[in-house]
Amino acid sequence: MTADTPITQDFMTIPRKVPEGPRNLVGLPRPAFREALIAAGTPEKQAKMREAQLWQWIYQRGVRDFAAMTNLSKAYRAQLADAFVVEIPEIVSKEVSADGTRKYLMRIAGGHEVETVYIPEEGRGTLCISSQVGCTLTCSFCHTGTQKLVRNLTAAEIVGQVMAARDDLDDWPKPGEGMGERPRLVSNIVLMGMGEPLYNFENVRDAMKIAMDGEGISLSRRRITLSTSGVVPEIARCAEEIGCLMAVSFHATTDAVRDKLVPINRKWNIAKLLKALRAYPRLSNSERITFEYVMLKDVNDSDADARRLLRLIEGIPAKINLIPFNEWPGAPYARSDWDRIEAFADIIYKAGYAAPIRTPRGEDIMAACGQLKSATERAKKTRAEIAAEAGLSTP
Repeated sequence: MTADTPITQDFMTIPRKVPEGPRNLVGLPRPAFREALIAAGTPEKQAKMREAQLWQWIYQRGVRDFAAMTNLSKAYRAQLADAFVVEIPEIVSKEVSADGTRKYLMRIAGGHEVETVYIPEEGRGTLCISSQVGCTLTCSFCHTGTQKLVRNLTAAEIVGQVMAARDDLDDWPKPGEGMGERPRLVSNIVLMGMGEPLYNFENVRDAMKIAMDGEGISLSRRRITLSTSGVVPEIARCAEEIGCLMAVSFHATTDAVRDKLVPINRKWNIAKLLKALRAYPRLSNSERITFEYVMLKDVNDSDADARRLLRLIEGIPAKINLIPFNEWPGAPYARSDWDRIEAFADIIYKAGYAAPIRTPRGEDIMAACGQLKSATERAKKTRAEIAAEAGLSTP
């Protein structure tokens, strides 16, 4: 690489030479979007109007071809086509579960792949999207954690997962159809796929601002949930700069156990995490923090764990999502027995907290919580190696 070779500011996001040619408009924040139009020859006085028109075509209508943007002049459409592209991740494969869950393998720049999952429910549809290729956290119960981190996703690759899924679901308005005339199939987004969103904060923020923008994908911030394993310094920033709902991968009630399950706990322990959550700027009874708690047999599922959890979260408006462990090849854990999960939930519920037991979805296609892992960039690890990293013994 020479001194003149252009590189991005975040080498973990695009670890390669910046490509020459038309610029992708997807993922650009509004100010950068407008500046790009001006740089490509759009008169500055028209830039705000053109930005709004293009924003609506791309994010509300799902149109990628400038020639189809009929409220723009032919000359301007040609000008745009010379300077820009509208590109999103490519769906390489799709698996459909018996319960209707869809798992997409999506290819991004550099030939890397990530997984995205669509979960249809009564009256709504939730899209679980990824923020990184692989993950750096190595949570011992999570299949994604056995895949080494390759890089962060760009804002275009994050919001592009939403757009690609809407393509597959035929979820864009038809020609002549107004916005909101039919129910959306993608009505909710959860940042619970591959990666730790708060380790890719700026790109996640920019993508979610597009998702929440009234002239963009136009989802309420209360329909977007970001899940973190506990990157304490970014928690308040998430509330201030994104404003979506917060979920925390908690999973244990002592530091000794959480250190093994969620190794980031060694950096920011339970006390530090709870302190940050108690100070969360949007914390209220109407905007509770969701504590995600995977149920692992004989590890974290005792009555004593349930009561200790209640003491830890006392005073925090919260909901506890109990997640039956979704097994994967080589997993060093087993799912808690169903009566044990129900007994745990009963203790939480009687203390006044919502404690829904999440119904496993997409297990038959490895699309359930904690099972995501791209097909082509697997860290080849045996059951014994995974257990050793978790500080466990294997039978």
